[in-house]
Amino acid sequence: MRLSRFLAAASALLLTAALALFGAGSAHAAGPVYVALGDSYSSGVGSGSYDSASGSCYRSTKAYPALWAAAHTPSGFSFTACSGAKTTDVINSQLGPLSSATTLVSISIGGNDAGFSDVMTTCVLYSDSTCLSRINTARAYATNTLPGQLDAVYNAITAKAPAALVVVLGYPHFYKLGTTCIGLSETKRAAINSAADLLDDTTAKRAADHGFTFADVRSTFTGHELCSGSAWLHSLTYPTYESYHPTASGQSGGYLPAFAAAA
Repeated sequence: MRLSRFLAAASALLLTAALALFGAGSAHAAGPVYVALGDSYSSGVGSGSYDSASGSCYRSTKAYPALWAAAHTPSGFSFTACSGAKTTDVINSQLGPLSSATTLVSISIGGNDAGFSDVMTTCVLYSDSTCLSRINTARAYATNTLPGQLDAVYNAITAKAPAALVVVLGYPHFYKLGTTCIGLSETKRAAINSAADLLDDTTAKRAADHGFTFADVRSTFTGHELCSGSAWLHSLTYPTYESYHPTASGQSGGYLPAFAAAA
């Protein structure tokens, strides 16, 4: 009888250990729960292959969130990034899929708040001095107003997904300098790149202060700016909403590696 009780107890112990082992293995095997937020640089504008159900958000199967999800088979994937989104749009319209179960979040945001689309239009159509004036307005906004708006977005993400790794992606330099290039002057191109640097530096600082990871795409786009001869960005193009956005190569070769390294 004592031997029987010992064997029964030993069997129960082994069964418990086995369940714990296989249970842990199953949990480990399960992929992350991933939510992709942000603006057109995250939705994939410029890369084509848009999901018709996404309408004017222009979410693309060639955008870095979709490419990463296809390669890593997360246990959950929600893609709410949208063309034209500002910080308030993320807060009001994109955070629904976030929860305590979310383990990974990506976001690019701030360019539309700072008026980068209008900056590009102004610089393409008008003089150097008019371009520089518009850029200075955007720089003042990025310095004085944008940090608080980023804080609001990042706080909202943390409140809804407190366990998630949050990867904040920046913006590339638009132009290669020191080259012969038809179109914008060297003065305009240098000022636009400098404004992109300020936007990235501001975003990186706010991300770090919230404990988020900043993924800098300026390095992955080096050698593939406009005027480089191997651009991963559209210049002024048709449809016009794709202008000054990453191509499919920019998403797969520029954004995806930066995100994958951080995720």
